[in-house]
Amino acid sequence: MMKTLVVAVAALALSAGVASAESKPVRIGFSIAKTGLFSKAAPSQMTAYELWKEQVNAKGGLNVAGTKRRIEFVWYDDESKPAKSAQVYEKLITNDRVDLLLAPWGTPHHLSVAGVVEKHKFPMVGNTAASVAIRKIKPGYIWFPTSAIPDRIASELAKMAKQKGVKSAAVIANVLPFSQENRQFLLPALKAAGIAVKVDEKYPPNIKDMTPILTKIKNAKVDAVIGLSYPDDSFLYMKQAREIGVKAKMEFLLVGPTIPVFAKAFGKSADGILTIGHWSPYQTSWPRAKVFFDAYLAKFKSEPDYLDSALAYMSAEILEQAVAKAGLDKAKLQETIATGMFETINGKVRFKGVENVITPTAFLQIQAGKMHIVWPKSIATAAYQSR
Repeated sequence: MMKTLVVAVAALALSAGVASAESKPVRIGFSIAKTGLFSKAAPSQMTAYELWKEQVNAKGGLNVAGTKRRIEFVWYDDESKPAKSAQVYEKLITNDRVDLLLAPWGTPHHLSVAGVVEKHKFPMVGNTAASVAIRKIKPGYIWFPTSAIPDRIASELAKMAKQKGVKSAAVIANVLPFSQENRQFLLPALKAAGIAVKVDEKYPPNIKDMTPILTKIKNAKVDAVIGLSYPDDSFLYMKQAREIGVKAKMEFLLVGPTIPVFAKAFGKSADGILTIGHWSPYQTSWPRAKVFFDAYLAKFKSEPDYLDSALAYMSAEILEQAVAKAGLDKAKLQETIATGMFETINGKVRFKGVENVITPTAFLQIQAGKMHIVWPKSIATAAYQSR
């Protein structure tokens, strides 16, 4: 009897231990630009992460190869500094010993962190990063879901402009790396398309007055204005371009118009503005798209950023599906992400090397306050509207 009791108690203890292990949260780490230069842009990534975590936990937790475990975030402010971001990820992996990683905000931060995840052979699905420099990264432990890569953007933008009858353009560019990389490829692409660049100007990130540049553009009477901008200067361009009376049948701003407050801030005058992006809730062939949009709107009382929020959520979807299949084993997880096909709010995603080879490079346009894909035709949710 005593022996039976001891065995029963031991079995109960073992059972409790297993239950305790199974209920232990999955700790997911990342850095975020809470302060610094990119602090205004990064929240649209954080909100997507929070929504995903809430949704997964509401279903009982993350499916870890058949076992449900709640998600717990471990994150730090990288102060908008790429080097600091790399330090954070080193800490997350070696000191905090997180189970999984989500990506930081921005291209420089991704590139800085790439060496850390490679060193530790720790898989991480990126999101808000786009640069031809990603192709120099050794494939293996980081992936980039976006199709908004500067050389592709340049080629497609020049092609679209030519198709829409643009003969002349003004190109203005922030001196930050992403803008300059786009400019590097755009100028020759426009020339090859037979589009004359009548104005070509650079400006600092902290620019407060664009009127001299915009006056030059107005006097040049170009068909298209292409602003290779970040959020702050996109808002500044809109305000001052409207005040001065800049008119062009095509206006493109690189980063900023996908932020929901942009269309609200400028109302009807924002209609027709083009920007980078390849996701829209109005694409009915992606059943997850509208579901994400509605859930985000319900939680935050605001629309998601059509670029960064979508990319952040996509990366979490990919990670979730990979973990369901491979569990938390890093080698199995790496192989699953590298070779798998994933269903996301942006349709199917598959990687070859570090790049997403399914999602086409695309452009969004604000139409009656809504953000529609207008290029390419294969995924368009509305026809392009000339301004």
